[in-house]
Amino acid sequence: MTGAVPLLLGLSGSWVGAVLTVMGWLFISYSVAINSSFVVLTFLAMADFTAYRRKVAFAAYDESFAEPLARGVSVLMPAYNEEMTIVASVQAMTSLRYPDFEVVVIDDGSKDSTVQTVVEAFDMVEIPLAQAPMVPVKGEVLSTWVSTRGAMNLLLVCKANGGKADALNVGINVARKELVCMVDADSLLDPDALLHVSRPFADDPERVIASGGVVRVANGSTISQGRVTEIAMPRRWLARVQVVEYLRAFLIGRAGWSAAGGLLIISGAFGMFRRDILFEVGGVATDCIGEDAELVVRLYRWMGDNDVDGRIVFVSEPVAWTEAPETLEVLRKQRARWHRGLTEIFSRHRGMLLRPRYGFIGMITMPWFLLFELLAPFVEVFGLAYFVVVVVLLLLGHTGLVPADWVSLPVVVILLSTSVAFSIMMSLVALLAEELSYRRYRGLRSLFVAVRAAVEENVGYRQLTALWRVRGTVDALRGSTHVWGEMKRRGFSDPGS
Repeated sequence: MTGAVPLLLGLSGSWVGAVLTVMGWLFISYSVAINSSFVVLTFLAMADFTAYRRKVAFAAYDESFAEPLARGVSVLMPAYNEEMTIVASVQAMTSLRYPDFEVVVIDDGSKDSTVQTVVEAFDMVEIPLAQAPMVPVKGEVLSTWVSTRGAMNLLLVCKANGGKADALNVGINVARKELVCMVDADSLLDPDALLHVSRPFADDPERVIASGGVVRVANGSTISQGRVTEIAMPRRWLARVQVVEYLRAFLIGRAGWSAAGGLLIISGAFGMFRRDILFEVGGVATDCIGEDAELVVRLYRWMGDNDVDGRIVFVSEPVAWTEAPETLEVLRKQRARWHRGLTEIFSRHRGMLLRPRYGFIGMITMPWFLLFELLAPFVEVFGLAYFVVVVVLLLLGHTGLVPADWVSLPVVVILLSTSVAFSIMMSLVALLAEELSYRRYRGLRSLFVAVRAAVEENVGYRQLTALWRVRGTVDALRGSTHVWGEMKRRGFSDPGS
């Protein structure tokens, strides 16, 4: 039995060792490349933070709030089975600090009591509403309601189910303001969020066509009257890890890409767009599950094809809070859906890759996302399999079942250092950026919990999400049917309710 292992493999020790060593260095090179690019994004993001914080001191947001000629904003909230969080979210939206805005809730055929909850909570009455169908829609508008409270700036549109993108398109058609802010129905915005995210449109009105803000995890925090009143790290490990993940994605990733002029994604949970430009590009795509990112890519394509000098920017100060999944099943569906959306975007817009017409996006950003986002989970899954194999061979080598020189221990150590250790370091850098800039999570306990989560992310979590993301790409390539599925939520805690 001792000599059976190499006999079954049918390979010479030197040949196996050479192949494993080459594979190891390939994984190491990929890890170094992706993490080095994050280092560059980190420097860009930190420079952007510094410039932004200096500018905020002279931004005169109070004057902007009182400005009667401020560009109006329509806040669009597509909702599907959101009875647990819809009241808190709408309360937060209707009490935002902005001189001219309206909130439009678009119910996409909910099966729960979302509509009844909104109607009763905000004293709404049904009225007929004329709309200009500038953007094609699928779901028929069944009824429209307006709140009788305050400035009557809350509108509810009930439509037949057609998906989140179709609900947004209905909202674009019924919106009455110049700017459109798309948010998720389970999101909560900070009071000054619209003032901040709309600022780029005032600073550069001719060129800015879209802007996005930070999305943070609200799990574990205290919510009162639609506001995050006490910020805390979640108690559950799955939500804790996502806090760190979101910080790294927004404070490093998107801030860095925005500073470089190559922001590719604006989160569907919080993004603002010029309504006239949305008409030009045909609204939100209803046949792509990653409709938020696809819209941004299509805007870049429209600018390149029509020689339009436009900008899409990220603003690091305005915050939208969202409820992150706290079960593996819901998280699995979310991550598979996100990666499927990314796959569909690259399939649809592959003609932009390495095309000078599309500038920095086509030449730098999209190739980077192809190599280090779309393909990353495949590399990670194969890398994990490789690591398991070499560890087993190392153990067998010590027992004499296989030649000891099959595996190079230095290669294994370097691979661990450049993948797991480097990943933990980048998460810690994101935490440092948060601590030096906005310090939303205060106290040593929150800091220690966040550091712990940065380590936990690399033990099981990354590997699971990589498998789920691979599944998302496979589903996209197979062309299986996709829908805007129901995401079960626990709801925000609200001691004031």
